[in-house]
Amino acid sequence: MKFFHGAKKAGPYFEGWYLKHQSPEGKSLALIPAFHAGRDGRRSVSLQIITDSGSCWLEYPESQFRACESSFRVEVGQAVFHEGGMEASLCRDGLSLRGTLRYGPFAPLRSDIMGPFRFLPGMQCAHGVISMGHPLEGVLYLNGAPLNFSGGTGYIETDRGRSFPEAYLWTQCAWQGTDGGRLMLAVASIPLPGGSFTGCICALFHQGREYRLATYRGARIEGWSASGAAVRQGRLLLSAEVLEQRRQILRAPAEGRMERGIHESLCATVRYRLWNGETLLFQHTDPQASFEYSDQRQAE
Repeated sequence: MKFFHGAKKAGPYFEGWYLKHQSPEGKSLALIPAFHAGRDGRRSVSLQIITDSGSCWLEYPESQFRACESSFRVEVGQAVFHEGGMEASLCRDGLSLRGTLRYGPFAPLRSDIMGPFRFLPGMQCAHGVISMGHPLEGVLYLNGAPLNFSGGTGYIETDRGRSFPEAYLWTQCAWQGTDGGRLMLAVASIPLPGGSFTGCICALFHQGREYRLATYRGARIEGWSASGAAVRQGRLLLSAEVLEQRRQILRAPAEGRMERGIHESLCATVRYRLWNGETLLFQHTDPQASFEYSDQRQAE
């Protein structure tokens, strides 16, 4: 198993992994381990912990980070994340997180969500989906309080590059039951040498089918804001409408350094709808959806 420790990653550069855990009772916990290197050569590692009521930032030296280059495995301090699950034994800065979770089989996409975008030179950030949804078993203890995720659902994605886009929207949800499904949508302003464009990527699993809406497949964005987005591709129209949110402050990369403040709702209430022409294929309102909107071009 080949690991990189960050030493070969020249700045500005960041690489992070977003792991969301949902319980059947409506509790959610997201963990974001990340490596970052600035233009000044300073390298560090972090772990962000997000609940529906708050967030916490822990920083570590580079020596306490390892990531596998050939499969999903990330180690930050006393926390390990891998395809089989996660283990944590953290106690510092007034926070404790202990316990073990087991992950069931991952649900990867059929192909890279970035499509041909991954070949564009000068891209600020590349996005990847590791698992659209997988079963969870086990209990974590956050500051002594149990979070039982048995029977719940997990989601994992990754980002790497120099910076998050100047303006972007991201939302994700996974729901169970006879009409269960999984969705991820991102819209972003993308600078390129000689110009820029607004692009989108979206993957939706519904009733055994994967829908892919993306700029590289002809999708166009009919509207996007802090209230949601609408994306049309041929006869398909997908909308995401934020009904309620509780935003937490997170840190995001800017030229490799985690110095940008953003806001994320780990448990927003979002209504998703997909039409094929005049036919409504599905409608789902999710109280455990994640939603994030940031625009440095205007006051957030």
